[in-house]
Amino acid sequence: MPSIRVSKKENCGVYFLTITVKNWYYVLDRYYRWNILANSLGYLKENKNLKLYAFVFMINHIHLIVSSEDIAGFLRDFKGFTAKEIYKNIQKTEPNLLKIFTNEKGEFEFWEKTNMPKIIETEEFYLQKASYINDNPIKKEYVIENNHWYWSSANKNCELKADDINDFIFPGMKGSGEDA
Repeated sequence: MPSIRVSKKENCGVYFLTITVKNWYYVLDRYYRWNILANSLGYLKENKNLKLYAFVFMINHIHLIVSSEDIAGFLRDFKGFTAKEIYKNIQKTEPNLLKIFTNEKGEFEFWEKTNMPKIIETEEFYLQKASYINDNPIKKEYVIENNHWYWSSANKNCELKADDINDFIFPGMKGSGEDA
């Protein structure tokens, strides 16, 4: 079973992450909640040196391939900020839902603690995970072609743009300018 946290010794790298709504509740697909996620990722890309190589927003979880100099810090900031914004959104639009996200201490808890981080060290593993991300809406039978799902790096019309993975060199790969 994968670790629920990013390893301290591998805090800087490219990761496949799954971030899940508490108890897998279906709540992300309404009241502009996907926009909250997109705006947060956009901010982190512009201001915190986050690289977003692939993504998909589903109705109760998201998958990301990201790199950062501080993946653990990214997760903390992203989950913390989006939980606060989604709390405000739910309070305004569906206040009865707040009780399903209230823990035994009476605190709002939106995201599961697990992130299921998997470090990506090979191009082959990256391509497998990117394909998994892009095809997730097809697997769930939301669309018949992956580029039809708006909140996905497979959709070139999505307002959130993925970074080019070609700017990253996987360990063991030859650097640019070397013979292949």
